[in-house]
Amino acid sequence: MFSMQDSLIEAEGGDANRLRLRKRLRFAARNEITEHMIYRNVARILPAGPNREVVEKIAMQEKGHYERWCRLLGEDVAPSKWKVFLYTNLARFLGLSFSLRLMEKGESLSQQVYGEIGQAIPEALDVMDDEQRHEQELLGLINERVLQYVSSFVLGLNDALVELTGALAGLTLALHETRLIATVGLITGIAAALSMSSAAYLSTKEEPGKNALQAGIMTGVAYLITVVLLILPYFFISNALTALLMTLLVALIIILLFTFYTSVARRLPFRARFVEMAAISLTIAALNFFIGFGVKQVFGVEG
Repeated sequence: MFSMQDSLIEAEGGDANRLRLRKRLRFAARNEITEHMIYRNVARILPAGPNREVVEKIAMQEKGHYERWCRLLGEDVAPSKWKVFLYTNLARFLGLSFSLRLMEKGESLSQQVYGEIGQAIPEALDVMDDEQRHEQELLGLINERVLQYVSSFVLGLNDALVELTGALAGLTLALHETRLIATVGLITGIAAALSMSSAAYLSTKEEPGKNALQAGIMTGVAYLITVVLLILPYFFISNALTALLMTLLVALIIILLFTFYTSVARRLPFRARFVEMAAISLTIAALNFFIGFGVKQVFGVEG
């Protein structure tokens, strides 16, 4: 436990700068103990191995920084419980790399606070430099199996978005009955998912060090989940054009979420990847919409 007698910062006398400094130190200490508890909790849910060792090292480093701030402050500071809960469960359900790197991406305010503290207490800059250097080094060591197969998931998701949005756009103008469109789309989607899964399995068998069965399953599952989400509006909306617009909105949301996930987990640029993926899907959908109109006119198909 720390006491005011241990503090290197005297806030007595009503000095505004000293009070501001104490506030900044309290923020820094709260941030460090929160991250310490997150890393500690994450380490506990990981199996024994390199990843667990990496996270345990980060947790110890954060604990040391917290104790350093508390010695300067002269008091203990409680962690942010909601942050501990949030990031612990993100790591549990969405993967280690994504959750921890997302947490580190939100550190711009912390770095600004540390910079302000460093103007009054030079040793604080050492802590900031230490965090920036070692945490990135340690996070860079994390080798998560799911990221090794993320390309398979991307393959399934990308193909489903491009192929099914295009197919649904064409069917929407060729057929007017939304349940019929949904049924045809679902049959087409399931067949395509099985085909993509088989293709991914066969192609991955030629790549050393990868599990071909897992790659095939991930590709097929990603494709099938995307198919179901894109087709849902056609089961609940009677107007075909409205259903198509909702499907395109769902497609954009899927692209947004998955692009954000991969950009964080793999440190890739977000905006360019999102724009590219969205543009391809919407362009294919628009082309197929007019193809559907042409087919309807040529063959006289009525929904």
